[in-house]
Amino acid sequence: MKLSKIFYWTLSLTWGLLLTLLGLTTAVVLLCCGKKPYRHMYGYVFTIGDSWGGLNLGPITLVCKTAHLSTLNHEFGHSIQNCYFGPFMPFLVAIPSAIRYWYREWLVRSGRKKYYELPPYDSIWFEGTATSIGNSYFDFLENI
Repeated sequence: MKLSKIFYWTLSLTWGLLLTLLGLTTAVVLLCCGKKPYRHMYGYVFTIGDSWGGLNLGPITLVCKTAHLSTLNHEFGHSIQNCYFGPFMPFLVAIPSAIRYWYREWLVRSGRKKYYELPPYDSIWFEGTATSIGNSYFDFLENI
């Protein structure tokens, strides 16, 4: 079952308020710095920097200039997870995801591993689920 845009924003601003407040605060700072967001599905996306991927803060997503649609969909999937997990999102998904991302980067940058030697990015439940959810919403919204 897909969340409607109204239910998405209702959950983001209530059950998922913790991460949403962080996202809205970040959005205000970026707007004050002259950054302009664009819409992707139900949320808003700010483009910052080069070649680093993305970060989701509820309905607000930050991505690099070279982010592909797959990254945008994945980060939107995390925003849906925020609607599901609410105040538990930082502990179940956001913090573990950030730790895992930076650990993987450290392994590669320190020369201990090559990217192709690491398990697939989506091999852990919270990343694979975010990708799956984001892609399913994209397909659904494209066919309305």
